[in-house]
Parts: sequence; C-alpha cells; structure tokens
Amino acid sequence: MDSSSNNDVIPSLGEEEEGNDTMEPVEANSRSNTPTGSGQDRKRKCTSAVWSSFVIVGKNVQGKEHCKCKYCGKQYICEGTHGTGNMKRHIEFQCPKIMMHDPRQMLLKNNKSANMTVSNSKSQNEFRTIVAETIVLHDLPFSFVEWSGVRKMIGYCTDEFHMVSRNTAKADVLSLYCIEKTKVKTLLEEAPGRICLTSDLWTSIATDGYMCLTTHFIDKIWVLQKKVLSFCFMPPPHDGVSLADKIKTLLWEWKIENRIFSITLDNASSNNSLVHNLKSHLNINKALLCDGEFLHIRCCAHIINLIVQDGLKEIYGVVHKVRESVKYARASQTRKQKFLECIKRVHLDSKRGLRQDVPTRWNSTYLMLDSAIYYRLAWTALELADSNYKHCPSESEWENVEKLYKFLRHFYDTTNLFSGTKYPTSNLYMPKVFITYLTLMQNLASDDPFFKAMSNQMYTKFNKYWFDFSTILAIAIILDPRYKMEFVMFVYERLYGAESKQLEEVKGKLFALFNEYVTSSTGRSTIRPSPLSYPSTSSGRQRVDDLDLVLLDFDNNINGDIVDIQRTQLDLYLEERRLERSIDLNILDFWKGNEPRYPELAAMARDVLSVPISTVASESAFSMGGRVLDQFRSSLLPNVAEALVCSRDWILGNGESAILKCEEITKDLWEMEDDSTPASTQTMHDQSSIQGY
Repeated sequence: MDSSSNNDVIPSLGEEEEGNDTMEPVEANSRSNTPTGSGQDRKRKCTSAVWSSFVIVGKNVQGKEHCKCKYCGKQYICEGTHGTGNMKRHIEFQCPKIMMHDPRQMLLKNNKSANMTVSNSKSQNEFRTIVAETIVLHDLPFSFVEWSGVRKMIGYCTDEFHMVSRNTAKADVLSLYCIEKTKVKTLLEEAPGRICLTSDLWTSIATDGYMCLTTHFIDKIWVLQKKVLSFCFMPPPHDGVSLADKIKTLLWEWKIENRIFSITLDNASSNNSLVHNLKSHLNINKALLCDGEFLHIRCCAHIINLIVQDGLKEIYGVVHKVRESVKYARASQTRKQKFLECIKRVHLDSKRGLRQDVPTRWNSTYLMLDSAIYYRLAWTALELADSNYKHCPSESEWENVEKLYKFLRHFYDTTNLFSGTKYPTSNLYMPKVFITYLTLMQNLASDDPFFKAMSNQMYTKFNKYWFDFSTILAIAIILDPRYKMEFVMFVYERLYGAESKQLEEVKGKLFALFNEYVTSSTGRSTIRPSPLSYPSTSSGRQRVDDLDLVLLDFDNNINGDIVDIQRTQLDLYLEERRLERSIDLNILDFWKGNEPRYPELAAMARDVLSVPISTVASESAFSMGGRVLDQFRSSLLPNVAEALVCSRDWILGNGESAILKCEEITKDLWEMEDDSTPASTQTMHDQSSIQGY
C-alpha cells in the first residue's frame, strides 16, 4: 500500500461537495453497501468520471471506506455521504503527477485564471468585498444584491460565486468601513506634522442632526491629504458645549487629541463657545501651540457670501428684472419655444441654456446673470414678439447688469479658489482679501450711485470680519517664497500705515511660533559654539583664582552674545531673495526640497500650509449624505450612514471623482445666515441643501 494510505483526508469547510453522483453495484469497483428489502447488501455502480483516476482501497481503522489516486496515491474518504467533490478538485487542480504528465491538464492549467486555484471560500470573500465597494462607490441600495437582473447577470458570467442577501451586504459594508478606518488611522499615525480640522452640521430628511468632521494634513511625502473622520449622529442640543464634547470624543477615538493645529468653522455664534471649550480642554495637556492662539479659523468663503449678500440687497431692482425674465421664459413649453425662436433670430447658441437662481445664493445669482447677459439680444426680441413679457431690462439697466456681473466675478473666482481641498489655501488668503479690499475702495470712490450704495454696504460687512487680517494666515503668505515678509509689509502699510502695531504683532507671533518648533525639535535652529576649555597651568593646580573666575564670566557673556546674534533658519529664509511672483510654484514641492536646509521651518510650513480656509471639505460630505439618506432610505441607522459616507471618501481618496467642484456644490446650497442668527437655526440645514456660498 502507498505510504499515504494511513492519512485520511477530511473535507474542510471550504470544500463543499459538488454533485451527487449515483453509483450502481459493480463487482470490481464498488462503494458502500446499502441494505435491501431482503436483508442482503447490494453493491452500487460508481458512474462518476473520477473513478477512472481513483481506486477503492478498503476501510481504515475507524471503519470508513477510502480511495486513493492512481497517480500520486493521495487518499480521500469515499463513504456514500461524502460525494466526489474532493476527488474532482484533486484531479483538476491538485494532483502533481497529472499536471506534469497529462498534456490536457497542463493546457487546462494555463488557460485557467489565477483565482481559479484559490479556494472557493477566499474567492467568495473577495467577491463580497467587491460588491460592498460597488454599493459604497455608486450609492446603490443594499437591495441591489437581490435584484433579479443582477443575480441573472452574475449567474451567467460565472458559477463560482453567488450573490448574498441585503443583510449580508450591509454587514460587508460595515466590515469594509472598519478595514478602511484602520488604514486611515495608520496614515494619521505616520503623518509627521499636526492635524487641521473642518467641521459643520447638517439635518437629514428625517430631521436627524449629523456632524461631519474632516481632517487635513500633509503626509511624509508632502502631499496634502483630506479625510472625513466622522459623519456621525448629533442629537440636540447643538450648543457650543455639546459640539465641543462631541469633537473631543472623536479626537480621542482617533488618537489625535494632542496633535491639533487648527479647526475651521463657519460663523455660527455657537462655534465661538465651541472653540473656547475645546481650547480649554486641549490646553490642560499643553496640546496646542502658542496656547491655542491659532486654533480658530473662520471660513473665508462664508464671509465672502455675507459680504456679497449685503451688497445685493441694495440693488434688488435690476437683479429682480433679470430673475423674472428667466422665470418667464421657463414657465411653460410654449414660452420656451418662443424664446428659442428669438435666440435663432439673433443667431445665438441655444445650447448654452438659462440658469434660474435661488435668491439666497449669491453665486447662483452670478451664474444667472452670466447666462442672461449672453441672451441679451434675445430678450429684446422676445419683448417685441410677446406682449405679455413685461420684465425686460432697459438699455441702462443692461449696462448695470453687465457692470454687476464683472464686479461679482472677482468674488466668484475667489470663492472657487478658497474652496479647494486638493491644494493649500492658507497662502492664498491675504492676496485675494487685499484685492477685495481695493475693489471695494475703488467702487466707494466711484461717482456711480448704483455701485456706491452697494459697495458701501459690502465695505461695512468687510470691516466686521476682515479689518484685522488673520495672523496665522498672514504667516502663511510669509512662508510663500514669492511673497515673504515684504508682501505683508506692503499690505499693512496701505491698510494701517507705516510701522503699524498690527505689523509688529505679526512679526512677533511669527517668531514666537517658530520658537515653538525649535523647542520641540530634537536639534537646534543654530549651531552653538562649543564651550571653551581651560587647560591647567604648568604647575598642575586644580583651583582657579579670583582673576580666572572674573575672566571666565567674561568669556561666558561674550559667548552668549555670539549665540544671540547667530542667524536662525527663519532669519536665513527671510533674507534670501524672493522668487518671481508670476512663477507657477508648487509650494509643497518647494518646502519638500528645502526641508534639509530648514528642518524646523519646514515643519512649521507643513502645519501652516495644511490649514483649510473654508469648510467646503465637510460640507461636500452633506451632498453624499443627502444621497445616502434620501427619501427611500431615510430610516438607515446612523452607523450605517456613517459607514457609507466615510468609506466612499476613503476609497476615492483625493481622486477627481471625490472632489466636488464649486458649481456642483452650489446647486445643492440654499442658505447662509449671519452669526447674529440663533444657533439652532443657523447650524442646521435642510436635507436638500448644503450650507454654502
């Protein structure tokens, strides 16, 4: 008997039997004995094709009948209840001698895909993972796995896998969420710098409150990362204390409570209390730099929205006429057709289309003006062709509309620029805000009453939020080698006058922040001279006399003065010549290349440049939340909704499909209130909207 005859091979959990081959009695090769009605045992014939490669060898000591492979001698249990699945797999994929000597098996092996050699259990697990990812990435319902058409398609393509139930698909999505969460935690642990946050609130269609917390950081290869940490249920009340407690819990869960640099929030009044409570908690363990002075960042895109909204209130009449014109043309199919005829008559492109705005969204108003101005001649033609059309602007009003459109272009472009999440935005703040200030001042000096009234209202709101520039964002522009300190001095001189206290404050805080990084670093920003050695006299005396003590004190004072006047990394960087401002510079690549020269300064730049100046990253998650918790799936549990939203963000990463363009976001935006609005209404938004600009 073969040496392997003593080893019984028992089928594993992953080796379910395939088929129930019937066996009739034969005299040569027979299986188990079946009792007959007369009490006699009769043999059953073995009809399966596997018996051409296997032979029965009898029963082992446990009394179980065995068979062995004719080629390699491997044995399997062949009791009647076990079937022939194991033997089939052995012949097709496992027998080494058949693979080496049978040309047909060799050809079969070459033609099989690599995953055919993997056990069914592993292949099924991989298939389930792919199904879970498909549900997450394409916003599919869990019942997707039970659609008859999908099951038919999978069955036609392969019989290796079978579709799971909707409950199993939900469990697979939760498992995928846990796997991806572990990866994000590892990425955060490996990040060399500090973590910046954005956060906002949202109300689902079922009136449940959700908080989105997003993290921003620059990884070890100097790539800006954006990850949604949490999309969690937030029960009332939504005051500052409750929000701070929730964020503290999330920071502790992700183990980043001692690495926070800043948090960007909108202008809700409750957020001031949130920041105060969060800062007090983090300062207990001295987790913040400069005692949290740079912790709170106000969303710049929100501020722009407030500024523009105040200005549009002053010129309601001309905008109202354009809005009513668009409504009129879109009111019925007959009017649409008549307007299309007018477009053809003046030889314009009808495919460009009209945009109807939402009055509380200034950027949608800008897009409406853009489309209406293009069809200016068509509106005039419609007024002549349709006596019911009463809202056509006059020539002078069209001129004001065009001026308004050009005026708002700067604010629209600035909002788009501030809303980026794939590139640093903190260094973009000061130049754009300064140009905004100059634009308003230019219109204030204008003789045109139309723009003067609007600009005066906007300037009042500008001074409320931006009369004093954000210090940390002023430091960010200093860390841009195209601007440095010279630009800050240029701006502050025009705003506050020469040698202003605001400029001195920026300089002081810049060096104070840099000293924090020098102190926390293992090295020094400068090379201190080595202490002087004092050799003993020729007489070998160990004691120094009084004169030596005086001279030693003199030497120490001189050495201290030398250390004080040595250049730090920040000094050397500021003294270097600025790069040309027109250069298209990747600022992260610049600091990556200069990290060996300025290690502590580069560490500071890594954190400052990762500060987001808008909350779009968190608000864009609400668009996904609206699709997850739509009217058909509004009863999803909060943990399932969080798994769907977060997993989608983590799988897509920083890919193009993960980032919503500003125009796509504005289609879902509805309202933006001032910080004078009660927190209960300001921080919670309708399901069909994202708070926006």
